[in-house]
Amino acid sequence: MIARIAENAFKKISRSVPKFRGDFHAHELGLVRRTASTLVRPPSSDDAELVSLFDQPQTGQKASPLFVTGIFQHPQLTTPAAFSALADSTLVRAQLLTERILRARESRSELFKVIKNLDRLSDLLCGVIDLAELLRNAHPDAQWVDCATESYEKLCEFMNVLNTHVGLYEVLHTVLHDPEIVKSLSQEALQTALIFWHDFEKSAIKLAPEQRERFVSLSSEILSVGHEFVTEASAPRPPVKIKPSELEGLKDRGMGARLQRQAFFTQKDLLVYPGSHQAYMIMRAAPDEEPRRKVYMAGHTSSAEQIDRLERLLHARAQLSRLVGWDSYAGMTLSDKMAKTPENVNHFLGTFLDRTTLVARKALHTLSLRKQAHLKSPNLPIIQAWDRDYYCPPEAPAPPVPLPPLSLGRVFMGLSRLFKHLYGITLRPVDVASSEVWHSDVHKLEVVDEDRGVVGWIYADLFARSGKSRGAAHYTVRCSRRTDDDDEAGDLRIPGTDEFVGPSIEFEATKRHRLRGEHGEFQLPLVVLLCDFVPPSVARGPTILEWYEVQTLFHEMGHAMHSMIGRTEYHNVSGTRCATDFVELPSILMEHFLNSPKVLSLFDTDGSSIINQTGNHHEDPCRYIDTHNHILLSLLDQVYHSPSVLEPGFDSTTALANLYNTRGLIPHAPGTSFQTQFGHLFGYGATYYSYHFDRAIASHVWRKIFSADPLNRELGDKYKQEVLRYGGGRDPWLMLSALLDAPELEVGDAEAMREVGRWRMEDGVVPERH
Repeated sequence: MIARIAENAFKKISRSVPKFRGDFHAHELGLVRRTASTLVRPPSSDDAELVSLFDQPQTGQKASPLFVTGIFQHPQLTTPAAFSALADSTLVRAQLLTERILRARESRSELFKVIKNLDRLSDLLCGVIDLAELLRNAHPDAQWVDCATESYEKLCEFMNVLNTHVGLYEVLHTVLHDPEIVKSLSQEALQTALIFWHDFEKSAIKLAPEQRERFVSLSSEILSVGHEFVTEASAPRPPVKIKPSELEGLKDRGMGARLQRQAFFTQKDLLVYPGSHQAYMIMRAAPDEEPRRKVYMAGHTSSAEQIDRLERLLHARAQLSRLVGWDSYAGMTLSDKMAKTPENVNHFLGTFLDRTTLVARKALHTLSLRKQAHLKSPNLPIIQAWDRDYYCPPEAPAPPVPLPPLSLGRVFMGLSRLFKHLYGITLRPVDVASSEVWHSDVHKLEVVDEDRGVVGWIYADLFARSGKSRGAAHYTVRCSRRTDDDDEAGDLRIPGTDEFVGPSIEFEATKRHRLRGEHGEFQLPLVVLLCDFVPPSVARGPTILEWYEVQTLFHEMGHAMHSMIGRTEYHNVSGTRCATDFVELPSILMEHFLNSPKVLSLFDTDGSSIINQTGNHHEDPCRYIDTHNHILLSLLDQVYHSPSVLEPGFDSTTALANLYNTRGLIPHAPGTSFQTQFGHLFGYGATYYSYHFDRAIASHVWRKIFSADPLNRELGDKYKQEVLRYGGGRDPWLMLSALLDAPELEVGDAEAMREVGRWRMEDGVVPERH
């Protein structure tokens, strides 16, 4: 679309995720073969500064006393009112640039500039929209939040007008049907043009006015019902009554013992809320099956209203896809993804499910034996949905070798050293100017390439505070693009408006930089990492991360490096602006580096004790049951976005039960309808398979490329040159084929999807359990 706002932040609930970096250039040492062992250099002075920056409690933000500026060094952004003025100024400039594009057919030279100007228009809007999205989620000042929200909505409304603008579509049609212009386009430019084209096509651009009105109506309904559905999906559910007698024999001696004492003294039923700590404890520790069954049923039963919301959402999507010429919403959504078609997704999921079923059934058999022994039953009992956690309690993620406590600063030091080994890139702390950040906890890092100098910035807002959202997120506040060929002199101007458009012009000018050794001027990427770690203090000392927090940080830094290295000439294909079913590859691949003792040694100044350890990582066999369940959810997502939704009598609960009773391991519990808690059906409609797809690819890339020598610079450069640098500017199948030296993957057809389904997915942790 003209301005893509689709989930700029990759928000995730804290979960396991690993990855790191090192230092020496493999080619300088002659260590370029997979059998070679790349040497580890000592940490640099910048690495030591990273430890100090994050581990030493700050009494206040260290700001440069000689330099006063605004948010992200934009001098004018010092007040909420200034941000509103920027939004208004941007809106006017966007309208003028739109008019320039609409007049392009009046001049042949202007037609050659259409793709560049469409990308400029997209960047002009996204530059403020993405900043507003960050500020309304991170800024502690309510006035800033209100102004950011108002500006966000105002510019999004204009963006939605552009997405269905017939005039813009007709100009683009002229450009793409002119052989001379198409021949002149670079690969990146053509890919950018096709993105605009596909998004216009999906926006009912060719329909008659009354049909387009219907499209807008359905789109509004989808947004409205979808937001209601997501809100209710996580809403608290009524409590369930647990009898005192049902708590006998609890294996938990902490909370379980307290609940038993409460039940003993009150002799009253206990009210347990689904999703509470008490509920989790009962699911894991209650020998009696009945309280576990009660808690499970209470947590997975839905109201008729919530089921109706989901089915209205699915029906509206199906109608919208039919309106624009597709037989299903999945078909429409997948047309520009790696998968291309619902059939290809089902080829991948079917192959993947078959592979996983073999090991998952073994794990399930183990659970059945445990249940048989517990019940002293002569027959092998069936494992029910409420048995899983009791007979195989979920295990917390743990490192592959014993490690000392890991402080936040040492983890950042390890990341910087790893990036140095792989890409010749380091992280360098830098002081912030007064008012450059929104909170004193926010730290600024320069991303420094050994050849080109500073190539971008990472602002780290990592500590929990009142009013801040939970979990981890990566915000791409600014994408890369080339700016010296913008031809701003050709933009339309209205007499008397120069002062009004000034804030936008000044905002854009601040973002332009030159790189050492590269021709041209560039807008460099700027990303923000949000986490909710426990802050350091004088009393507690530095922030010590749990292993899952280390994994989360590495995952998000994988996205950040994709933004930094994927510096394209066009905004719409830079960094993480790529296909939904490819965007998680860099972040998930980062997780695998945490399985290498050599990489883990980068956390310490002298990591020899870690480097020589033998991995003793215990694998939870029951995770295959969870993986199997998540594959079923991906299949359910495809069913819910297939043509069957428009068939008379479609029932989402019946579809769920049929899938689980025919292809599942654990039978569907009658009376439950947990599809209404599957909030990803809104944000990832028809694309929920992407997480497993990218995890399978990442696991394969790790085994084939990095596992034998994870600090090898030549291998890092190959990954950088064949994948990361393109962002979304090249077909992902071509990138993957070149990286793996696998020409059979180039076409990206049904067989390629089956092949990915055959790849072993290891070291993975399913995103969440349903």
